[in-house]
Amino acid sequence: MAASVSILAHVPLCQGQGSPEVEITSPPWTWAVQNLSSVMDASGHCVCTVILPDDTFPLRRIELLESSAHNLTLRVQREMEKLQEYGQRLAWYEAKLQNASHRLQLLEAGDLTPTELDFQELRKEIGEMESFVGHLRSSLNGSDTTVELQNMSVTVSALESYDKNHVVAMRQELTTLRQRLAECQKDKPLLGRQPPIGMCNHQGIWRIGKPTVVQLNWRGASYKAGAWGKESALRARRKERYWVAPLNLDGRRLDSVRLYGSYQDLLLARNSTDQLITGFGQGAGPVLYNGSFYYNCYNARDLCRLDLESGAVDRKAVPNATFNNRFSYAGTSWQGLDLAADESGLWVLYATERSEGDIVIGRLGPGSLAPEKTWQTSQYKPAATNAFMVCGVLYATRAVSTRREEIFYAYDTHTGQESRLSLPLDKVTDVVRSLSYNPTDHKLYMFSDGYLLRYDVLFRP
Repeated sequence: MAASVSILAHVPLCQGQGSPEVEITSPPWTWAVQNLSSVMDASGHCVCTVILPDDTFPLRRIELLESSAHNLTLRVQREMEKLQEYGQRLAWYEAKLQNASHRLQLLEAGDLTPTELDFQELRKEIGEMESFVGHLRSSLNGSDTTVELQNMSVTVSALESYDKNHVVAMRQELTTLRQRLAECQKDKPLLGRQPPIGMCNHQGIWRIGKPTVVQLNWRGASYKAGAWGKESALRARRKERYWVAPLNLDGRRLDSVRLYGSYQDLLLARNSTDQLITGFGQGAGPVLYNGSFYYNCYNARDLCRLDLESGAVDRKAVPNATFNNRFSYAGTSWQGLDLAADESGLWVLYATERSEGDIVIGRLGPGSLAPEKTWQTSQYKPAATNAFMVCGVLYATRAVSTRREEIFYAYDTHTGQESRLSLPLDKVTDVVRSLSYNPTDHKLYMFSDGYLLRYDVLFRP
């Protein structure tokens, strides 16, 4: 049910360019209009009819309440007239009752000699009074005035409840919507101004998106440890390529890596090729960068590079790096050398005995396996679950609960400054086995207890 309200619009014409400015003189609760139509009156003013939905405010109920109140007023007036008449009759019967009572007292005292006529007269008077009292009671009880009053009371209570509950709830909902709108307006510039691929014109990570579970690794749920991702630093005319490298059941040895020509192939588990790792690799810190697969050589502090086209393997020791599960990440074994790629190149993250387990950042030279420069951080490596690089900044994570990680530490190699953060990172299983950033799509790739997950990375402009 909807109600209509006619509103005078202060415009000379109902049709024309633009929308007329309408001065609405109805109460605020009628501003949520359902429909609006307009006609021209004789004086040339535009009269607009606003159709108000019943769920905006119970206008129909108010109208019914007003009609009921008017009818009730008339009924009350009639009942008052009846009460006046009854009052007069009650006064008359009261006098007769006093007279009868006096006569009874005289009879009891023996001052009068009772006769049959006296008792008949008394019975008649008492019968008339009983009849009148019964008629009065039935008139009052049978009147629908009391019922009408009760109905009106219920209606008023309902309207009061409607106003308190419905309107207050609407106000709360509007407040929530305003807050969400403000957040959206605040977030929109951030989402719309993400830096181009390969560029670092931002102020670091703003937040991490929700995880996307891609699939279980191709070797099955028993293979908990490993790594996966997308090829970084694509060479000219090379198509995108994805790789998945689960470790053996011991969570240490890397035998092979499976390659997919596209993300769609990965999802459909088709068009894959397997590349055996000569001499084996170790740990869940490999990366596919510029056509070569980089990994920690097995049972050594050496860094290996496998050329996927020729199959040739180069290796070189990382000076003073600990290995064989010495100062590995929390919850992840055998990750001595952790490779990372970002917009500025290729990095290796490790610890040394001299650093007492704190993370050392090494930047590899172009086409080289030797760190050309290193940075010493104060972050103890076994206290972090994993780490990755973005635009020359190291980010380290730690576990908050079984379903949430937190990016809590950052080290900027450009300034040498460290900072403490609190950026939530949701997960679907307990242990993060590997985590890496890809500069070609601004995403994080996580290997979590055998499952392949990825996240959107949003930056602060």
